Amino acid sequence: MGIDVALVAGTVSSVIFAASVLPMLVKAVRTRDLSSYSLGNLSLSNLGNVVHSVYVYSLPAGPIWVLHSFYLVTTGLMLVLFLAHGCRSPGPTDGDGPAHADDADEARAEHPILA
Repeated sequence: MGIDVALVAGTVSSVIFAASVLPMLVKAVRTRDLSSYSLGNLSLSNLGNVVHSVYVYSLPAGPIWVLHSFYLVTTGLMLVLFLAHGCRSPGPTDGDGPAHADDADEARAEHPILA
C-alpha cells in the first residue's frame, strides 16, 4: 500500500490555499470594510467559480472538491458582504484611524515614515 503522492499534494495545497484566504475573509467579516474590492472583481470571481464547478464536480471526489467548495463559499460570502455593506471605509467610530483629515495630517507630521 503506497502513498498516493498526487492525493497528498492536493490535500496540502488545498490547506495552504484555504489558509491564505482566511485572514482576508476574517478581516472583511470583522471590519465590514470591503473598500479594497470591486464589484466587478467579486462578480467575475463568483461567475468563474460557478462555471468551473461544472468541471471540478465532474472529477472524482477528492481535495479539489473541498478546495473548490471553499472558494465557492468564500467568494459568495465576500460578494454578499460587499453588496450588504457597500464599498464604504470604516467611519470615525468604526475604525482605529484618525476621525478627521486634520488628525491624519497631524499623525503624518509626527511620524515621517507615514508621510
